[in-house]
Amino acid sequence: MRTTRVTTVAALLAAAALTLTACGGEPAAKTPAVTQLTGQSEPGRATVLDRPFDKPELVLTDTTGKPWNLREQTKGKPTLIYFGYTNCPDVCPLTMSNIAVAKKALPTADQDNLRVVFVTTDPERDTPESLGAWLKAQDPSFIGLTGDFPTIQAAARKLGIGIDPAKKEADGKVVSMHGAQVIAFSPKTDEGYVLYGEGTTVDDYTKDLPKIAKGENP
Repeated sequence: MRTTRVTTVAALLAAAALTLTACGGEPAAKTPAVTQLTGQSEPGRATVLDRPFDKPELVLTDTTGKPWNLREQTKGKPTLIYFGYTNCPDVCPLTMSNIAVAKKALPTADQDNLRVVFVTTDPERDTPESLGAWLKAQDPSFIGLTGDFPTIQAAARKLGIGIDPAKKEADGKVVSMHGAQVIAFSPKTDEGYVLYGEGTTVDDYTKDLPKIAKGENP
């Protein structure tokens, strides 16, 4: 797996926020929330940021129905964050499955220390109960968060990830369009310093997670 290094946050935003993925369909139009951005990383590569993102101030509801503070409960832990929804037929389950498989290759101590956080982009349908059941099939340790959409959208934007409210298509399907990137946070700095694109494979994650677990560059 090759690594692309970028020198500005703008380059990450170009990669992460300009294109939204409609799960089960074609890429959607550019999001109007981000403009005048340059540079782009290639799908499937790890993009290491020279200017990492701060971890968002985010308190949502976990799958047990209790408040869950992202900053407090992932402090000092290697953390992967992904925004998606459980009714997605392709990208979201594949992404989480790839991470789940790769995680099993880690030493037990690193598996226990790793935090994988799935934040729903479709909170109206993704209740704590349904989100918990869906994630349990992926990996029981994965953390699922839901809450009000504006709060979720604001947190995603701080990480350069665009998401739109779920909407019903002409054929009756409800689609949630969202950026399909995974962001890795370092246990040393608690900053988001690596971006993974939609094309990242199990082998890619398996190779990189041992380094992510230690806060090293992949």
